[in-house]
This record gives sequence, structure tokens and C-alpha cells, in this order.
Amino acid sequence: MAATLPLWAAELSAAAELAGNDVAAGLALAESYGGQLPAPGDGETSVRWTLLSLVAERDLSAARILEAHSDALAILHEAGEHSPSGTWGVFAAEARGVRLEAVEHRNDVALTGTKPWCSLAGSLDHALVTAHIGNERCLYAVDLNSESITVEPPTRWVARGLTNITSAAVHFAGTPARAIGDPGWYLRRAGFAWGGMGVAACWYGGANGLYRSLRSASAVPPGPLVALHIGIVDAALHGAGAALRQAADFVDAGAARGSAGELLALRVRAVVADAVERTIRQVGHALGPAPLAFDEKHARRVADLELYVRQHHAERDLAALGAAVSGDDRE
Repeated sequence: MAATLPLWAAELSAAAELAGNDVAAGLALAESYGGQLPAPGDGETSVRWTLLSLVAERDLSAARILEAHSDALAILHEAGEHSPSGTWGVFAAEARGVRLEAVEHRNDVALTGTKPWCSLAGSLDHALVTAHIGNERCLYAVDLNSESITVEPPTRWVARGLTNITSAAVHFAGTPARAIGDPGWYLRRAGFAWGGMGVAACWYGGANGLYRSLRSASAVPPGPLVALHIGIVDAALHGAGAALRQAADFVDAGAARGSAGELLALRVRAVVADAVERTIRQVGHALGPAPLAFDEKHARRVADLELYVRQHHAERDLAALGAAVSGDDRE
């Protein structure tokens, strides 16, 4: 993606390269730079997504931490909150058999229950957490250092990708919380769709890292088969980058709110996810098993990207896109 980047973009990219698979270094990077990323919808969305993609091109673990932290800050900004200190995450997943309830008493709120799939819950300072009040899902800010919080040990985390970005269930026992926005605001807000496209920018950056490996490992000029693989990847990533740039323009123009934003996010994430999967496949075909077996950095990038892109729910999200398009009389 093309954008006029701040002077510290190269510094951020170098820091991501050094962060590697070190969670502490990734958290330090996120805390240092997360608040400097432009907020989505404020006129520089393309800059924001380009910075995320550049970090992901260097290291996907660092990008995963930065994206989540900066997304939490963007949500607080959208709610009119001041920029907070410390590291932040967003815990909004739901799972069958577990539920987090919010109980309001006068001006106080307490959370009780279990929240699944909480990434780095044992390492972050704060989180934005969704919880139920009746049929509504509301958003709350919590201090993760509270003694009323128990984070399950990540003993079940057996992923080969994003190995240190562990997700675990978190148990809340009357944890003090502060409401962010009105009931249901978290899912209704325009930034919900924008944040999903920010994640896609990270997938795109990770695929660009693989493309860079393919180009650097190829002879100049490449043989016809390798040239074919390069051509397929180049075309796919060109399309993904164009989709992200156009989407960023729509966000900044106010044309990606409500159902229009939801439809745009479904389209962009589908285009980028398809480009990522094509890149993984073609790079694997072109380079064979050797880098997967002997190049630690390459093998980790492939494993990280394969797990990260599964935040796109494949056919389920494509079915949602088809339903949205079919219900839109403008199509």
C-alpha cells in the first residue's frame, strides 16, 4: 500500500525485526508506537494500515501484538476516551458453554464469569472486554492485575504459529469494570468493521514478507516455472493492496459506516485472505521443503501466517458476504 509515512516508520520496522518471537519486546514496541498510529477514520487510515503491514512484513508476532493494542486505543478514541497508559488487548470472543456477565449496582459494575480466547491475558496491563447484560453485549475496561481475575495457564496452546501469542480463558469473580460506550455500542460502531480490515492489513504484510523471500531466493532472471509463481503472487498481492487502499479512502470519506462498512470489510478481508493463501501455496511450490525444514525465520513466518489468517472464517465469511450482497438492492 502506498502512503506518506511518518519519519519514524523505518524505526518501527527495524524494531519489529528485532522483536522476533519475544513477547516482552513486542509489548514494548506496541506501547511505544501504538498511540502514534493514526486513528482509523481520521483521514490517515491508509497510513495506519500501511504501518501495520510493514510491521507484519518484518515479524507477524510483533504485528499481532501491535494490532490488538492499537485497536483497543482506537476503540477508546472512538468512544471519546483519553489515550491510556500501559498495554491493552480486546477480549470479545464468545464460546458455547461459557459466558461473562456484567452486574450494575448504582454507579459500579462488576464482571463475573469466563471469557474465552483472551490473547496474552497474563502479560497485558488492561483489556476491553465484552460482557452480557440481559440480551445486550456491552464493553468494559478492566485492570488485568486485579486479584479477582484468574488466567488459565496456556497448557493447551499447541500452535506451531504465533507460539508465544497464547490465548486462554480468563475467569472473572466480581471484577471491577468501567463501561465504554452505551449498551450494544461495541458491535454497532463504525470502527468495528474498520478494525477487521486493519487485521487484514497485517495478513497482507505477512504475505509480502513471504513474497520477499521468494524474490530473494530466485535466480535473476528466474526460470519459467519460478517466474510463473512470482507472477501469481505478484498479481494476488497487487489486488489485495489495491483493495486495502480503496477501503482506506472509503473509511476516511465517511463511506464505510453501517451496512456499507460491514459489506466493505467482508469484501476486503475475503480478497486479502485469498491472496495470502495463494502466496503461501505458490511460495511453497516454488521453494520446496528446504526453507520449511532449515530456515527458522521462513518456517516461522509461514506457520504464523497460516494461523493468523484463520481469523478469516473462510466459507462462513464468504457466505455472509454472499448474503449481504444478495440482500442489497444496489447490486
